[in-house]
Amino acid sequence: MLSFFRRASKSKIGTWIMALVVVAIMGGFAMADISNFGSGTLGFGMSSGTLASAGGETVTERDMSDAMQRRLQQVRQERGDADYPSIMSDFSPILEELIDERSLMAFANKYDFPLSKRLIDAEIAQIPSTKGLNGQFSEQSYRTFLAQQHMTDSQVRQLLAASLARRLLLTPVAASGHAPLGMATTYASMLLEERVGDAAVIPVDAFKVGLQPTDAQLQQYYTANRARYMIPEQRALRIARIGPEQVAGLAATDQEVMAYYNANKATYAPTDTRSLSQVVVPDQATANAIAARAKSGATLAAAAAPAGANAAVTTLADQTRQAYAGVAGDQTANAVFAAASGAIVGPVHSDFGWVVVKVDSVKAGGGKTLAQAKAEIATKLSDEKRKGGIEELVNKVQNALDGGANFTEAVAEAKLPVSTTPLLTAAGASRADPSFKLPAELAPVLQSGFQMAQNDEPEIVTLANNAGYAVVSPAEIVPAAPSPIAAIRSQVVADWTQDQAMKRASAAAAQVASKASSGLSVADALKSLGAALPPVRAMTARRIQIATSQGPVSPALKMLFTLGTGKSSFAAIPEGGGFFVVKVNKVTPGNAIVAPNLITQVQGELGRAASQDYAEQFLAAIKRQMKLKRNNSAIEAFRTRLATTGS
Repeated sequence: MLSFFRRASKSKIGTWIMALVVVAIMGGFAMADISNFGSGTLGFGMSSGTLASAGGETVTERDMSDAMQRRLQQVRQERGDADYPSIMSDFSPILEELIDERSLMAFANKYDFPLSKRLIDAEIAQIPSTKGLNGQFSEQSYRTFLAQQHMTDSQVRQLLAASLARRLLLTPVAASGHAPLGMATTYASMLLEERVGDAAVIPVDAFKVGLQPTDAQLQQYYTANRARYMIPEQRALRIARIGPEQVAGLAATDQEVMAYYNANKATYAPTDTRSLSQVVVPDQATANAIAARAKSGATLAAAAAPAGANAAVTTLADQTRQAYAGVAGDQTANAVFAAASGAIVGPVHSDFGWVVVKVDSVKAGGGKTLAQAKAEIATKLSDEKRKGGIEELVNKVQNALDGGANFTEAVAEAKLPVSTTPLLTAAGASRADPSFKLPAELAPVLQSGFQMAQNDEPEIVTLANNAGYAVVSPAEIVPAAPSPIAAIRSQVVADWTQDQAMKRASAAAAQVASKASSGLSVADALKSLGAALPPVRAMTARRIQIATSQGPVSPALKMLFTLGTGKSSFAAIPEGGGFFVVKVNKVTPGNAIVAPNLITQVQGELGRAASQDYAEQFLAAIKRQMKLKRNNSAIEAFRTRLATTGS
């Protein structure tokens, strides 16, 4: 609510004084919007890479580059297409934040203000992303956090040190802010002030009667407002597509399908999984005895029982050859997968001892014959062949262009079909054919086509969604120019009429306001115009309605509280369409004594505003004492370079 008073007094209030360091970090180290209170001067004696210096601390291009990069990464989490030009409004606030940090650090260093490593370590340990699963600080989690934030340990420590200095130096200053009760009572009474007045609307349409421009007047108006009737640059583009349609005839041959099948037989061979029982013993003699008993009809468990506890039987279900080889080795796997179901295999020597295996069951998988796999392989090979064909066409066109061929020659050599669009604007619209719509996949072609000069080499543009490529070149360029007056005469007449009616309405509003300020009522002043106008509306409001409004405040209501008693003024209706006139008839001062809660609220708001002002003034004094200097030429050069090249 008290932002009303802040706006009225033009106070520059900071918003970051009480911000927690952890919140700043988890927000992606976003920089607050801080107004500059330093007495910056041109940075004499500073190197070209130094943007500002204060008491031996500097802000370099590298510092700003890192900060802007972090800001861009943060914005891209919400808008994936964000780039440096789109965030240049953040450049100045981020630079000021860095300057504030360096000034505070210089002040802390000069006066031996303690910011120990142990204190910084404690701050790092409070960052949620640096904690492990047990809730304690984890070095690995901290390293992951640094990687996610694209920051080094020293950069984080520098930021935390500056934030600590800000908190420890400025918070005590800010804590002293207090607004006296008498001052709060006065401001609260202002909020309760009531005003009564009248408002009238003077619509522009009421003053259009009889307006008929002569040809000379129309031409004069058109000449003075040529920019309003500009037709944007239009281009007709020649486009040659290189996509699936151009290589549709390419397909895999039977010989190629067969060669692929033979080269990948393992992929199409039937799968073989086996359930096995096995026993592993350390010596061959014991293994031979177990194998003999099993082959004589005993179960593997019974055959292994005489060997004691060292001959335990294990079962392995649904083993592929590869999986079993990982358990028993290739030699054993080869023997087992060559045996029939129910067979006893072994003993076979392995890395773990002597193995005897019973093949409990064999489960044969699918697999595909050449005939069964032919369609699948043909589709795969045809797709690859067509992709290769598209690339060959692209290379053929590019080689022709590199050799000096023009658009017509290059696409003719590749036998590409050519289409020419009607004249289009940069948005892809055709003024001659409103129904024309450029295919969505050709949006990159439109963009490139409008970036080329008439004699530039044609470009090969990659289309989105694997739609292929397109060769583009301007066929015709029509520069931006005003539409001929003959073609838009009715529009110019309407605009001239609106302009003249607005002038009449403005003069009428000024006349009504003048007469109303001289003592006439708004209603009587309105009657003197002799025009059919909407009736006067009474207005009654308190100033607090403006201060507590959650949405836009009516301009007429604002004006009611800017005029003295008996005074009147006028202004244009923001949405257009005419003017409004407001007169203040009565002002009743407020008395906050009847609203003690409001006084308390106002006192708190004013106290917080004073606290922030104290902190900002203290920071400004620190900058002066640290002899803050700005290298303005380097700042502007770096800003321009970042906006245009991103580096």
